[in-house]
Amino acid sequence: MAPRPRPHYMRRMTQPPVAARIPHATTHHGIVRDDPYDWLRDPGYPKVEDAAVLGYLAEENTWFDAWMAPHAATVDTLFAELKGRVKDDDSGVPVRDGAFDYWWRFDAGGQYRIWLRRPAAGGDDAVILSEPVEAAGKDYFRLAGISVSPDGALAAWTADDDGSERFKLYLRDLSTGADTLVATTAIGVAVWAADSASFAWTEVNDAWRPYRVRLHRLGEAAGSEDDAVLYEEADASFFVGLDRSTDRSHFLITAADHVTSEVRLIPTSDPAAPPVLVSPRETGREYDLDVRDATVFVRTNDTHVNFRIATATLAAPGVWTDLIPGDDRVYLRGLTAFASYLAISERVDGLDGVLLRYDDGRETKIAFPEASYTVGIGSNPEPDAPLLRLGYSSMVTPSTVYDYDVAADRLIVRKVQDVPSGYDASAYRTERLMAPAADGTLVPVSVVYRADFPRDGSGRLHLYGYGAYGLAIPPSFSASRLSLLDRGFAYAIAHVRGGDDMGYRWYLDGKLEARTNTFTDFVVSAHALIAAGFASAGNISISGGSAGGTLMGVVANTDPGLWRAVVADVPFVDVLGTMLDGSLPLTPIEWPEWGNPGEDAEVYRQIAAYSPYDNVTAQDYPPILITAGLNDPRVTYWEPAKWAAKLRATKTDANPLLLKTNMGAGHGGKSGRFESLRETAEEFAFLLAAFEAKA
Repeated sequence: MAPRPRPHYMRRMTQPPVAARIPHATTHHGIVRDDPYDWLRDPGYPKVEDAAVLGYLAEENTWFDAWMAPHAATVDTLFAELKGRVKDDDSGVPVRDGAFDYWWRFDAGGQYRIWLRRPAAGGDDAVILSEPVEAAGKDYFRLAGISVSPDGALAAWTADDDGSERFKLYLRDLSTGADTLVATTAIGVAVWAADSASFAWTEVNDAWRPYRVRLHRLGEAAGSEDDAVLYEEADASFFVGLDRSTDRSHFLITAADHVTSEVRLIPTSDPAAPPVLVSPRETGREYDLDVRDATVFVRTNDTHVNFRIATATLAAPGVWTDLIPGDDRVYLRGLTAFASYLAISERVDGLDGVLLRYDDGRETKIAFPEASYTVGIGSNPEPDAPLLRLGYSSMVTPSTVYDYDVAADRLIVRKVQDVPSGYDASAYRTERLMAPAADGTLVPVSVVYRADFPRDGSGRLHLYGYGAYGLAIPPSFSASRLSLLDRGFAYAIAHVRGGDDMGYRWYLDGKLEARTNTFTDFVVSAHALIAAGFASAGNISISGGSAGGTLMGVVANTDPGLWRAVVADVPFVDVLGTMLDGSLPLTPIEWPEWGNPGEDAEVYRQIAAYSPYDNVTAQDYPPILITAGLNDPRVTYWEPAKWAAKLRATKTDANPLLLKTNMGAGHGGKSGRFESLRETAEEFAFLLAAFEAKA
């Protein structure tokens, strides 16, 4: 075995680091793959202690700091702007749950939320949990959630303190604030039994896969090994999820990958009862459900790609009768079975909507004030919702919390996002373009810009994309985005295939063998924006993260001349290498999304043809900023590190290439509302520098 490179990161850096190349090759289907930067994967992962690896990452961070140093004033200015748009002492809108109203607040200057409640009948406010207290002394803190017992006396809460998404589970006595550590292998939010004497929680294994649901009974010893197993999933390609029906009658245990799912029911009144399988998994069929009394409401794609809604009974939950059939235009995205109506999230021709359906067959579509917007059903924890909590925004309208009065058919504004430094919506415009793809498909592109933005191709344009897992990127408001708009940028979102922006078929048409549609849709979106006068070629900056980082890597390889700068956050760029490695926790569940190149030679060739790391070539690239998280379990740190190393060794230009690795964080970057804003300020400063360098 070739020796591992020695770290030399203590020296003063005047040039970007150059990673060592160590020969490493693998062969699949008779095809040899060279991977000279494979050494950047620490053999002890998830622990990263190899001195050579840490040394290289430290060098890259030192180089990032050195490059950013001349731009420190810009970063500080941007950070001040971003922070000035955040309400310092912000608070949430209270929501009723049983005998209490619950909400959160930020104290002035606080990085983290404080969670509170007060008796619904009147009384004093009480702190349930203070994130600032729990985060004290930690470089990273993320609260997954708090679940209060039905009797209101206890709370189960989960938190991650290093970004690895391996959460600690605690039980808190709300009368004293005293905590008991229940487990160190939890994920998600606990669900209480009806009698408040036990709660269910989801456990991850050593490979980080959520695979088991356990039951913790009050009074039993802490530690996961003492908690009864309610369900365990044996298939390494399936993750387990836990929820509760809206009527609070059942635990809902889901086992799923990206295309197949099944659900089991356990009464919350009898947690020890054997789980009832609703319908066995069938490859390619997804379903989810809710329960109201003896009726099961099922959303499934078994007969239509855009899903249908069916009903069943608890006595025969797998026998489904059509309630709302599938429709080519109407994408049924979710359902909640309240006591007096069914609330359905839908998307019609790409536009969000909320439909209420009553038992007598009547339907109400909630009307909203703009032509283009995003809306979703918010927190409605009680079994019925005569006032339905909604979240709404558009690219020019700040986030708004509505209560929809069901009886009166009217929206009640509960909160509008405050922009303390000032915001005048009339100064901005938004529109939607349709970009024609080569196959005739029209790709939606949402754009926002100042009213005085020039439409002659001379302006600056930033284009964002994602395109995977059926996750739409909504045309929503961003206060941070104003710092670009007010500096002469238009900001666009390409709703490329791979998301579900235009229905579930939109997702299917951007995955597996159709994955390249995602990439070409993004490029044609850029050309449509150029044709509409928003920019000229080479005057467009782009960004995307995670699977959106795959997109960034591909289009940087295929169309480098289109882009002024590229920002790739925690980018999934070694697609081929990761999909070949079934020992990684996320790989088996990802095969239905990307394909299994180890088993199928054609899949290997398809992925190899676009995988960003494998297709870096000797050509000029635009300025590129790459971020990573050392503890990231979703996109392992070595993917962006290997990509940066190969780019630096291969590209033929002198443009900046920066890699910043958060050494104490994971997939989402730094925690705390202001720390994350500083990272945004750094990215904006990088973009501004790229435009000004060629101005």
